[in-house]
Amino acid sequence: MSEKNNIAVEEKDVWQEALENEPWVAPIIDIYETTDDFQAILNMPGVSKENVKLKVEENNLIIMGKINLAEVRERNYVLNESEIGNYYRRLKISDLVDVEKIDATMENGQLKIKLPKHERVKPKNISIK
Repeated sequence: MSEKNNIAVEEKDVWQEALENEPWVAPIIDIYETTDDFQAILNMPGVSKENVKLKVEENNLIIMGKINLAEVRERNYVLNESEIGNYYRRLKISDLVDVEKIDATMENGQLKIKLPKHERVKPKNISIK
């Protein structure tokens, strides 16, 4: 970490270098809403959960997934319709979302992100006395 104008600035990391120096694609995403949360499903073939990074930064959810590009480039494709590259997506997060409770799972190249709503915005039934 370095200091510049009295503001902490993180040194470049492996993920940042990948974004700048390697091809990247936006993963296909579906988002739906329930009473309690928003659910996002992203398809990132070839990515294991160890190679996924999620972070919240200034009301944005940043999603990155790394693949082994050298291995992919060595393949002798007969047909290749898939975009090849690391995955990157930035989503604006509503203030309805409780960022402290965001949860994610990764299985078979599919990332599922649960974005819970704050209790204050969930519908409530009021009993009549």
